[in-house]
Amino acid sequence: MDKVVPIAKAIELIKDGMTVMVAGFLANGTPETLVDALVAKGVKDLTLITNDTGFPERGVGKIVVKKQCRKIIASHIGTNPETGRQLNAGETEVVLIPQGTLIEKIRCAGVGIGGFLTPTGIGTEVEKDKQKMTVDGKEYLLELPIRADVALLYCTTADKAGNLVYTYTQRNFNPMMAMAADTVICEAAEIVNAGAIDPNIVMTPGIFVDYIVRKGDA
Repeated sequence: MDKVVPIAKAIELIKDGMTVMVAGFLANGTPETLVDALVAKGVKDLTLITNDTGFPERGVGKIVVKKQCRKIIASHIGTNPETGRQLNAGETEVVLIPQGTLIEKIRCAGVGIGGFLTPTGIGTEVEKDKQKMTVDGKEYLLELPIRADVALLYCTTADKAGNLVYTYTQRNFNPMMAMAADTVICEAAEIVNAGAIDPNIVMTPGIFVDYIVRKGDA
């Protein structure tokens, strides 16, 4: 099955009010072509799930600057002053989650686990409104899975069947987000024929990926 589509077709799947995961770590491993298309489309009222909000001119920061988000769920916003400004002005709801907790919430959604226990956040603002459990005398927070309507990924190489290979820090949130969304769209720097990638180096199997778009596709 050939999963390669024009970026216009892929971005049409994203509607106002959706929950969208976007991979990357300080814009490394972020699908910039997809982000630019999302900005150009002007989709709004998004719930954005991301590790961080990038920079004003890079990564998902461009979505933030255009005020396309109703809610942002992230572990870090310090490199994008606009996110903090919108938070303080009450323009956008911002939920900060410890980084390890955030990626585990995403992983749980992908593998069908109902939640997990962590001591991270005990005694801080993080524990507000969360269920606590005591195991062997130690207190934990119950963290629940987090899932999206659409996940936007980036990889170095994809084949037409959707098998993905990441390079270096691209392998941050990309593999986990690939499993935790109803629709998965990956931007690839290189697209090859099915079977051209050694199965031993496939990092995300094609069964998780719905569409592939080419980097730089207008």
